[in-house]
This record gives sequence, C-alpha cells and structure tokens, in this order.
Amino acid sequence: MKIIVTGSLGNISQPLATELVQKGHTVVVISSSPERQKDIEALGATAAIGTLEDADFLSATFTGADAVYCMIPPGLSEPDRLTYYSRIAGNYAKAIQRSGVKRVILLSSYGAHLDKGTGIILGAHKAEVALNGLPGIAITHMRPTYFYYNLFSFIAMIKSAGVMTASYGGDDMIQLVSPIDIAAAIADELETPAAAGHKVRYVASDERTASEIASVLGAAIGKPDLKWSVITNEEMRSSMESHGVPAVLATGLLEMYAGIHNGALAEDYYLHKPAVMGKVKLEDFAKEFAAAFKK
Repeated sequence: MKIIVTGSLGNISQPLATELVQKGHTVVVISSSPERQKDIEALGATAAIGTLEDADFLSATFTGADAVYCMIPPGLSEPDRLTYYSRIAGNYAKAIQRSGVKRVILLSSYGAHLDKGTGIILGAHKAEVALNGLPGIAITHMRPTYFYYNLFSFIAMIKSAGVMTASYGGDDMIQLVSPIDIAAAIADELETPAAAGHKVRYVASDERTASEIASVLGAAIGKPDLKWSVITNEEMRSSMESHGVPAVLATGLLEMYAGIHNGALAEDYYLHKPAVMGKVKLEDFAKEFAAAFKK
C-alpha cells in the first residue's frame, strides 16, 4: 500500500514509518522541515515537505494514497488551541475529500469521548467530530492513554525537591503508553480491513497507581523512597505560572489533570479496553527515565 504518515520523524511517526517500510509499504512522510528530508529518505521513505496549514499541499500529497495517518501537533504555543485543532482537522477533512483516499487513521486521545471538561484534550474530541462527518471513509480514531514521556517533566522537581507532586497522583490509577506501542497499533490498524464509518481503538502499555510509578522510577534513579503526592488545584496553578506557563494553558492542563484524578478520562477506555496491552512496561521505561535523570 501507499501510506502517508504525518508528524515528520516524531516519537510515533518515526517508528511507524520504519515498521511500514520494513513491511514493504510505500511510505511518504510529511514534514515541515527540509532538514528532515535526508533522515526520512534514510528510512526508505519519501519526504513531502510542506505544512499542515496548507490544505492544497495536503490534498496533492494524499492523492493516490491507499491510507493516511493523521496527527495534529500539540500546538502548546497556540493562543487558542481549540481553534488550532479545528483548523488543522478541517484541513485534513478537505484533503481527504479532495484526494479520494478511503482509509484514515487519526491520532486522538483517551478522554476524547467527552465534549467538555477535559482541557487541552477537547481538541482531540473536536478533531474526531470533524472527520466523522466524511462520507464513505473508513476512519479509526486511535486513543492512546497517558504517555510515559510526560513523566520526564518531573525530573527537575525530583532533583530540586526530592518528590513528585501534581493535582493528580497518590492512589490515582494511570493508564500508561509508549509511543512504540502506539506506532505498532497504528501499523496493525492500517493493515486491518475496515468498512466505511468510524471506530475507536484504545492503546495502552501498562496500568499503575501514581504511587507505584514513583516507587519504580525512584528505584531506577537511586531514590527508593520517592513519593508522588497530590496538591490542590490552586497550588498546581501557582507552580505552573511560576514556571512561565500561560494562564490559558494552565487552565487547560488543570482540567485535564482533574480528569486523570477523578477517572473521567479513562471511563470509556475501561469500557473498550484493548484486548492486548503494549509491550513496553513501566520497568522498561524506568531505564529510559534513569538515563534522562542522570544527564
């Protein structure tokens, strides 16, 4: 198959493109950076240099493809992330319609089943809705859970204060996922026959409480007594804003964290939990965490 991969050589797109090439597919990787072309070609893929803001470029690139993997970069610097998500999703919708491609995978998120109260994840919900309206297209919304690499944000705190704190933690259950397992699930989904319409597929690698996560990471970095405690929303907001997080983004993050704390983000995940979990377990990630911690 000819498959278009968006996301340049990011955490998911690079292992995805690599696996698809190895399986014999013709792969085109979209990147906004001309400097990435050599690296993309080194994988055995073709580079398409352009921007997701250009619907005409996307349409031309999608034309002739059997399938497309669509992701929307986080856009954390965007002043209005919901408008940004809607705009990029709208460009994807236009390109899909114009190009005639019939198989689409959208990178979404757990919590995207909710239409309010999820903060920055609400953009994923809006993207799903935008593509669901396309007639005659087989669409899979991939909903990964909490990315392991989000835990890297605690490194500075552990080094300075010796603890992990957030407005979620403690006994909260966190559904963890590795980009490697997401890429494998997307590759599998691309090779799975699908009828027109939309479906949802969750991806997760492990499930642990925040306290268990702290214990495993602590053991890996030589701090076996490491704890992850819960602080108030007010304390969390103050901490984020003291580190330069814009107020609007802080509000979105607090809503998302509340969804982790009260279980709302994962409620639909547990109704449609993947039959097989990913291969990368917390103990595997802990080695990567320890390496980053030592730098």
